[in-house]
Amino acid sequence: MMILFGLFTITTANAASRIKDVVYFEGVRDNMLVGYGLVVGLNGTGDTLKTGHFTKQSLQAMLNRLGVKPTDSGLDSKNVAAVMVTASLPPFARQGARIDVTVSALGDSDSLLGGTLLVTPLLGADGEVYAVSQGQLAVGGFQAGG
Repeated sequence: MMILFGLFTITTANAASRIKDVVYFEGVRDNMLVGYGLVVGLNGTGDTLKTGHFTKQSLQAMLNRLGVKPTDSGLDSKNVAAVMVTASLPPFARQGARIDVTVSALGDSDSLLGGTLLVTPLLGADGEVYAVSQGQLAVGGFQAGG
């Protein structure tokens, strides 16, 4: 009798499945988020502000919101880059949960290494803000030259 009980226990333990492996909820999916932001602190590897008009315009608008009135001649730095920020918000994510984001350069910056992403709202397809991203960048990947 003891052997039968042992075999039954082993069989049921191996047959156990996680609910998420066998159930699909209709309409439940990740939500794609996107935002536009600025990365600062690039030490000369950012966008060329003379040719990157949207970067310069974004920098001026941000400084104006902070109470700084920049002049055109004062914005010649290559320490800032315009970026697109994308993320995938998992279903049932709780408020305050952390998610990974991908930051991609829009302009002619050479590298985002060492940069800091300034506060960037991330919007869903409906135009609502679902997350906000900010912080030091962890740069990965590789570069090939020829």
